[in-house]
Amino acid sequence: MSALRRAVAYIRIAEPVTEPTEADRQRAAIAAWAARESVDVASWQVDVGVRGATPIAERPGLLAAYRAISPARAGLLVAANASRFSRDELVSWLIERAALSAGAVIATADGSWGARAPAPPAPAPAPTEGWSRGALELARAHQRVTQRARIRASLAERRACGERVGNVPYGFQLAADGRHLELEPREQAVIAEVRRLSAEGLSQRAIVARLGEGGVVGRSGAPLQQTQVGAILRRPPAP
Repeated sequence: MSALRRAVAYIRIAEPVTEPTEADRQRAAIAAWAARESVDVASWQVDVGVRGATPIAERPGLLAAYRAISPARAGLLVAANASRFSRDELVSWLIERAALSAGAVIATADGSWGARAPAPPAPAPAPTEGWSRGALELARAHQRVTQRARIRASLAERRACGERVGNVPYGFQLAADGRHLELEPREQAVIAEVRRLSAEGLSQRAIVARLGEGGVVGRSGAPLQQTQVGAILRRPPAP
Protein backbone atom coordinates (compact mmCIF):
# COMPACT_ATOMS: atom_id res chain seq x y z
CA MET A 1 0.00 0.00 0.00
CA SER A 2 1.26 3.49 -0.86
CA ALA A 3 2.37 5.62 2.07
CA LEU A 4 -0.17 8.25 0.97
CA ARG A 5 -2.89 5.67 1.54
CA ARG A 6 -1.91 5.23 5.19
CA ALA A 7 -2.37 7.87 7.85
CA VAL A 8 -1.78 8.68 11.49
CA ALA A 9 -4.74 10.58 12.91
CA TYR A 10 -4.41 13.42 15.40
CA ILE A 11 -7.22 14.67 17.61
CA ARG A 12 -6.93 17.74 19.83
CA ILE A 13 -9.49 19.05 22.31
CA ALA A 14 -8.87 22.05 24.52
CA GLU A 15 -10.93 20.77 27.45
CA PRO A 16 -12.89 17.60 28.29
CA VAL A 17 -16.57 17.93 27.37
CA THR A 18 -19.72 15.86 27.85
CA GLU A 19 -21.03 13.27 25.39
CA PRO A 20 -21.10 13.37 22.44
CA THR A 21 -17.54 14.55 22.89
CA GLU A 22 -15.60 16.80 20.59
CA ALA A 23 -13.09 13.98 20.30
CA ASP A 24 -15.84 11.71 18.96
CA ARG A 25 -16.87 14.31 16.40
CA GLN A 26 -13.29 14.71 15.20
CA ARG A 27 -12.83 10.94 15.03
CA ALA A 28 -16.02 10.57 12.99
CA ALA A 29 -14.93 13.30 10.57
CA ILE A 30 -11.55 11.67 10.06
CA ALA A 31 -13.10 8.21 9.64
CA ALA A 32 -15.52 9.54 7.01
CA TRP A 33 -12.66 11.22 5.16
CA ALA A 34 -10.59 8.03 5.27
CA ALA A 35 -13.48 6.04 3.81
CA ARG A 36 -13.96 8.55 0.98
CA GLU A 37 -10.25 8.70 0.17
CA SER A 38 -9.57 4.96 0.66
CA VAL A 39 -7.02 5.75 3.36
CA ASP A 40 -6.15 3.32 6.14
CA VAL A 41 -5.83 5.08 9.51
CA ALA A 42 -3.09 3.10 11.19
CA SER A 43 -2.89 5.01 14.48
CA TRP A 44 -5.02 7.42 16.49
CA GLN A 45 -3.40 9.90 18.87
CA VAL A 46 -5.21 12.37 21.12
CA ASP A 47 -4.27 15.50 23.06
CA VAL A 48 -6.71 16.57 25.79
CA GLY A 49 -6.50 19.94 27.49
CA VAL A 50 -4.09 21.29 24.86
CA ARG A 51 -4.59 24.73 23.33
CA GLY A 52 -3.89 25.53 19.70
CA ALA A 53 -0.88 27.72 20.55
CA THR A 54 0.72 25.07 22.79
CA PRO A 55 4.28 24.27 21.64
CA ILE A 56 4.89 20.93 19.94
CA ALA A 57 7.12 19.70 22.74
CA GLU A 58 4.22 20.11 25.22
CA ARG A 59 1.76 18.01 23.18
CA PRO A 60 2.20 14.35 24.15
CA GLY A 61 -0.43 13.21 21.66
CA LEU A 62 1.20 15.02 18.75
CA LEU A 63 4.64 13.72 19.74
CA ALA A 64 3.19 10.20 19.79
CA ALA A 65 1.69 10.82 16.34
CA TYR A 66 5.09 11.77 14.93
CA ARG A 67 6.66 8.66 16.47
CA ALA A 68 3.92 6.49 14.97
CA ILE A 69 4.48 7.66 11.38
CA SER A 70 7.53 5.58 10.54
CA PRO A 71 6.45 2.27 12.17
CA ALA A 72 3.04 2.58 10.50
CA ARG A 73 4.68 3.39 7.13
CA ALA A 74 2.25 6.30 6.94
CA GLY A 75 2.65 9.20 4.58
CA LEU A 76 -0.12 11.34 6.04
CA LEU A 77 -0.74 13.05 9.36
CA VAL A 78 -4.44 13.91 9.42
CA ALA A 79 -6.74 15.96 11.67
CA ALA A 80 -10.40 16.87 11.36
CA ASN A 81 -9.53 20.43 10.34
CA ALA A 82 -6.59 22.81 10.29
CA SER A 83 -7.48 24.42 13.62
CA ARG A 84 -6.99 21.06 15.35
CA PHE A 85 -3.31 21.45 14.56
CA SER A 86 -3.26 25.15 15.39
CA ARG A 87 -4.76 28.52 14.51
CA ASP A 88 -1.35 30.10 15.00
CA GLU A 89 0.57 30.44 11.73
CA LEU A 90 3.98 29.85 13.28
CA VAL A 91 2.85 26.78 15.22
CA SER A 92 1.18 25.40 12.09
CA TRP A 93 4.36 25.85 10.10
CA LEU A 94 6.43 24.10 12.75
CA ILE A 95 3.92 21.24 12.95
CA GLU A 96 4.12 20.80 9.18
CA ARG A 97 7.92 20.87 9.15
CA ALA A 98 8.03 18.32 11.97
CA ALA A 99 5.67 16.06 10.04
CA LEU A 100 7.85 16.31 6.95
CA SER A 101 10.89 15.45 9.06
CA ALA A 102 9.06 12.35 10.26
CA GLY A 103 8.16 11.41 6.67
CA ALA A 104 4.54 12.55 6.30
CA VAL A 105 2.51 15.40 4.86
CA ILE A 106 -0.38 17.14 6.56
CA ALA A 107 -3.99 16.42 5.58
CA THR A 108 -7.35 17.49 7.02
CA ALA A 109 -10.73 15.80 6.74
CA ASP A 110 -12.41 19.02 5.62
CA GLY A 111 -9.64 20.01 3.20
CA SER A 112 -8.88 23.22 5.12
CA TRP A 113 -5.14 22.58 5.19
CA GLY A 114 -4.75 22.08 1.44
CA ALA A 115 -2.46 19.84 -0.50
CA ARG A 116 1.19 20.00 0.47
CA ALA A 117 4.10 18.54 -1.44
CA PRO A 118 6.24 16.03 0.45
CA ALA A 119 9.83 16.89 1.21
CA PRO A 120 12.58 15.24 -0.83
CA PRO A 121 13.70 11.93 0.68
CA ALA A 122 16.52 12.23 3.22
CA PRO A 123 19.04 9.65 4.42
CA ALA A 124 17.18 7.15 6.56
CA PRO A 125 18.16 7.53 10.21
CA ALA A 126 16.47 5.51 12.90
CA PRO A 127 13.01 6.97 13.66
CA THR A 128 14.09 8.31 17.05
CA GLU A 129 17.19 9.93 15.56
CA GLY A 130 15.12 11.53 12.81
CA TRP A 131 12.75 12.96 15.37
CA SER A 132 15.48 14.28 17.64
CA ARG A 133 17.47 15.91 14.84
CA GLY A 134 14.51 17.31 12.94
CA ALA A 135 11.16 17.80 14.59
CA LEU A 136 12.48 18.20 18.11
CA GLU A 137 14.77 21.02 17.00
CA LEU A 138 11.76 22.72 15.44
CA ALA A 139 9.87 22.26 18.69
CA ARG A 140 12.69 23.88 20.60
CA ALA A 141 12.86 26.71 18.07
CA HIS A 142 9.15 27.30 18.55
CA GLN A 143 9.59 27.46 22.31
CA ARG A 144 12.30 30.10 21.92
CA VAL A 145 10.12 32.17 19.58
CA THR A 146 7.14 31.81 21.91
CA GLN A 147 9.20 32.93 24.89
CA ARG A 148 10.43 36.00 23.02
CA ALA A 149 6.85 36.82 22.00
CA ARG A 150 5.71 36.57 25.63
CA ILE A 151 8.51 38.89 26.73
CA ARG A 152 7.60 41.43 24.03
CA ALA A 153 3.94 41.26 25.03
CA SER A 154 4.85 41.76 28.70
CA LEU A 155 7.01 44.78 27.87
CA ALA A 156 4.25 46.26 25.70
CA GLU A 157 1.77 45.83 28.53
CA ARG A 158 4.13 47.56 30.97
CA ARG A 159 4.63 50.43 28.53
CA ALA A 160 0.85 50.76 28.12
CA CYS A 161 0.58 51.08 31.92
CA GLY A 162 3.16 53.87 31.87
CA GLU A 163 5.98 51.83 33.37
CA ARG A 164 9.58 52.39 32.35
CA VAL A 165 11.16 49.44 30.50
CA GLY A 166 14.62 48.97 29.07
CA ASN A 167 18.00 50.39 30.04
CA VAL A 168 18.43 54.01 31.08
CA PRO A 169 20.63 55.71 28.43
CA TYR A 170 24.02 57.03 29.44
CA GLY A 171 23.67 60.67 30.51
CA PHE A 172 20.27 60.14 32.11
CA GLN A 173 18.81 58.77 35.32
CA LEU A 174 15.40 57.58 36.36
CA ALA A 175 13.24 60.31 37.88
CA ALA A 176 11.62 59.94 41.28
CA ASP A 177 8.33 58.82 39.70
CA GLY A 178 10.06 55.72 38.33
CA ARG A 179 8.79 56.43 34.82
CA HIS A 180 10.48 59.45 33.34
CA LEU A 181 14.12 60.22 32.67
CA GLU A 182 16.08 63.23 33.80
CA LEU A 183 19.60 64.43 33.04
CA GLU A 184 22.44 62.94 35.09
CA PRO A 185 24.87 65.84 35.61
CA ARG A 186 28.13 63.85 35.93
CA GLU A 187 27.46 61.76 32.83
CA GLN A 188 26.28 64.81 30.90
CA ALA A 189 29.64 66.43 31.68
CA VAL A 190 31.42 63.40 30.23
CA ILE A 191 29.24 63.56 27.11
CA ALA A 192 30.06 67.26 26.70
CA GLU A 193 33.78 66.50 27.00
CA VAL A 194 33.54 63.71 24.42
CA ARG A 195 31.81 66.05 21.97
CA ARG A 196 34.37 68.80 22.62
CA LEU A 197 37.32 66.51 21.96
CA SER A 198 35.65 65.19 18.81
CA ALA A 199 35.08 68.76 17.61
CA GLU A 200 38.83 69.35 18.06
CA GLY A 201 39.46 66.58 15.58
CA LEU A 202 40.48 63.76 17.93
CA SER A 203 39.68 60.23 16.83
CA GLN A 204 37.52 58.01 19.00
CA ARG A 205 40.59 56.06 20.05
CA ALA A 206 42.36 59.29 21.04
CA ILE A 207 39.28 60.43 22.97
CA VAL A 208 39.26 57.15 24.91
CA ALA A 209 42.94 57.65 25.76
CA ARG A 210 42.36 61.26 26.88
CA LEU A 211 39.40 60.27 29.08
CA GLY A 212 41.45 57.47 30.59
CA GLU A 213 44.24 59.89 31.43
CA GLY A 214 41.68 62.06 33.22
CA GLY A 215 40.34 59.13 35.24
CA VAL A 216 36.91 59.17 33.61
CA VAL A 217 35.00 55.93 34.16
CA GLY A 218 31.60 54.64 33.13
CA ARG A 219 28.76 53.34 35.29
CA SER A 220 30.53 50.04 35.86
CA GLY A 221 33.57 51.82 37.24
CA ALA A 222 35.69 50.82 34.24
CA PRO A 223 37.19 53.32 31.76
CA LEU A 224 34.97 54.21 28.81
CA GLN A 225 35.60 52.11 25.70
CA GLN A 226 35.63 53.15 22.05
CA THR A 227 32.18 51.60 21.46
CA GLN A 228 30.74 53.75 24.23
CA VAL A 229 32.38 56.88 22.88
CA GLY A 230 31.04 56.09 19.41
CA ALA A 231 27.53 55.63 20.82
CA ILE A 232 27.75 59.01 22.56
CA LEU A 233 28.78 60.73 19.34
CA ARG A 234 26.01 59.10 17.34
CA ARG A 235 23.32 60.09 19.79
CA PRO A 236 21.65 63.49 19.26
CA PRO A 237 22.46 66.04 21.98
CA ALA A 238 20.01 66.14 24.86
CA PRO A 239 17.50 69.03 24.65
